[in-house]
Amino acid sequence: MTELTSMMNIGKEMARKLSSVGIDSKEKLMQTGSKQAFLKLKGIYPQVCLVHLYALEGAVQNVDFNALTKDKKKELKEFSDFLKT
Repeated sequence: MTELTSMMNIGKEMARKLSSVGIDSKEKLMQTGSKQAFLKLKGIYPQVCLVHLYALEGAVQNVDFNALTKDKKKELKEFSDFLKT
């Protein structure tokens, strides 16, 4: 879990949640990708939201989630909105 918290945007709580869905290392998060990780989290923690998805993508890209491009944020929002239907 410590390894996850060393990633951009991943705090202790997010690392704990990721570990609970089998994503317990940087490598696993990178291999899984932000969208699939978000899906796994959503299955157990229905309260996770778009900001969590942004944070996951930022961790994968190694950037602050606020620095994601407008196009990437739009893509992630569309993905999150699709899951609500």
